[in-house]
Amino acid sequence: MTLEARVMDLESRVAFQDDTIQALNDVLVAQQNTVDRLQMQMAALLKRQEEMGGQFESFEEEAPPPHY
Repeated sequence: MTLEARVMDLESRVAFQDDTIQALNDVLVAQQNTVDRLQMQMAALLKRQEEMGGQFESFEEEAPPPHY
């Protein structure tokens, strides 16, 4: 294999690797955006649960009806 052919082969591989790295980076960015969105939703749900928790405490503390 000549030096010119080897250099062309290496350039081709680098170009392919650059494309692959960019594609992986795009997927990683999309996944991070999804994780960030899910974390915000989870925090909102936890806050909502804490706010609603006081509403249901009275139900848990009541004695069972007499027919039990």
